[in-house]
Amino acid sequence: WCYLFVFCLIIPAKAQLTLESCQEKSRNNYPLIRQYALIEKSRDYSLANVQKGNLPQISLQGKASYQSDVTSLPFEVPGVPDELLPRDQYQAVINIQQNIWDGGNMQGRKKEVKALTQEKQAELDVNLYALRERINQLFLSILLLNEQLRQNDLLQEQLARTRKNVESYCSNGIANQADIDAVKVEQIRANQEAIGLQNKRDAYMRMLSLFIGEPVTAETELQKPTVSSALPVEINRPELNWYTAQEHRLSVQEQNLKTSFMPQFSLFAQGGYANPGLDMLKDKFQAYYIVGARLNWNFGALYTLKNDRQKIHTEREMIRNQTETFLFNTRLQITEQSSAIQALRKQMAEDDEMIRLQTNIRQAAEAKVENGTLSVTDMLQEITKESMAKQQKSVHEIQLLMNIYQQKYITNN
Repeated sequence: WCYLFVFCLIIPAKAQLTLESCQEKSRNNYPLIRQYALIEKSRDYSLANVQKGNLPQISLQGKASYQSDVTSLPFEVPGVPDELLPRDQYQAVINIQQNIWDGGNMQGRKKEVKALTQEKQAELDVNLYALRERINQLFLSILLLNEQLRQNDLLQEQLARTRKNVESYCSNGIANQADIDAVKVEQIRANQEAIGLQNKRDAYMRMLSLFIGEPVTAETELQKPTVSSALPVEINRPELNWYTAQEHRLSVQEQNLKTSFMPQFSLFAQGGYANPGLDMLKDKFQAYYIVGARLNWNFGALYTLKNDRQKIHTEREMIRNQTETFLFNTRLQITEQSSAIQALRKQMAEDDEMIRLQTNIRQAAEAKVENGTLSVTDMLQEITKESMAKQQKSVHEIQLLMNIYQQKYITNN
């Protein structure tokens, strides 16, 4: 017992994969998944830039000019030059403006950035969701090929036994070399079919391995999914969230239209060094400052307000039309899949009976060959029919899983 226990510890556990784990691994391994982090970074940068609108806005201006004429008095005043201002003028000014209330523009921009981020994330959900269908097809196709290879092994074992029997019949004079050759032909055909199935399975395994980011080989055990008899019909596709996010973004843009014609208040300060300064009658450089409050109320946005709202309303109607079209097409797909599933279940109800009958026919054919009342070629046909009946059952089982998981994909349940 101790040796057996140690032996069990030494033998590595066989790798196992479920369909759900492959879906999760492929999603995490897919390069597009990194877009989520990039979208969030872009959102943070945009919000930070909007927030900086509350910081004081500082600008520096400088000017030097020469005028062909300046203001002069029409009469002479003792001690006062004829020209009150110098013709060459210089000015250096620093302006500082502090926003007090921008009519809600900044808050509106923040909401629009967040709404646009949600829309991009929802669109990315849609793009990544399409990956699930590809994984379903690969995983279940490998299961189907595994089952076909298993049936092929059983067929080759049956043909090997048949060849041994026919060689015995040949020794007894019941059969001849042509009968042995006929069995060999069927063995070669079965072996060629196995090679084709193995190559196809290996290609699917390599593709699945690339998707999930880990090796998948013939030794990897793919667990056959178990599904309930109830079929999902409620539609929970990520496309619906994407359409909702687009409508939310339009609602935010519509709300922001109000901020375009709201008054804006700010404080400002201006400091300068110029010749002339604020005292225009002194021809010398002077430092000065001006402080105050500013009100800005632009009514120009009212001219296009109605058209802007109609434009948003049109875009919203387009999105709702896309949603209705998507739901209509999805319901058609659900109906088609439900019909296919029902048809497969009816066919599967008769598979076992067909296998039982075909097995009886094959056994009877073997007995007739042994008695010399049936040719080996006819018996081989019955062996092939029995193998096809078994393969058909296996194919129906995997096809049922494929259709059920396709309906799960269509509804996202």
